[in-house]
Amino acid sequence: MKMTIFLLLNASPGWLRLSRAERGRIAAAGLEPFTRNGLSLRHFDAEAFHADCSDVAMIEAETPEAYYFAIEQLRDTDLIAEGYFTITGIIPSFENGFRTYEAAHAV
Repeated sequence: MKMTIFLLLNASPGWLRLSRAERGRIAAAGLEPFTRNGLSLRHFDAEAFHADCSDVAMIEAETPEAYYFAIEQLRDTDLIAEGYFTITGIIPSFENGFRTYEAAHAV
């Protein structure tokens, strides 16, 4: 089953002080692990609507290992290592997982 993981992120003041061009460069390098190995990434801005996180990343992964390895790589990038973002929550899920369960168990 394909996993969908929601990362709740909070941008630091240091991130916000960077120019938009510099943010784009750092983000492109940091998010590169999510462009391969059966992974996909979507980004959602939340700062105007939520006080606990500024951004939500939705990651789809074919395997838990692909997701895990990408997170390990992310931790080594400036996005996390330099403190530009903190991960405030992780919500792993399976889209319509109950349907897959029911089909497998003929309920």
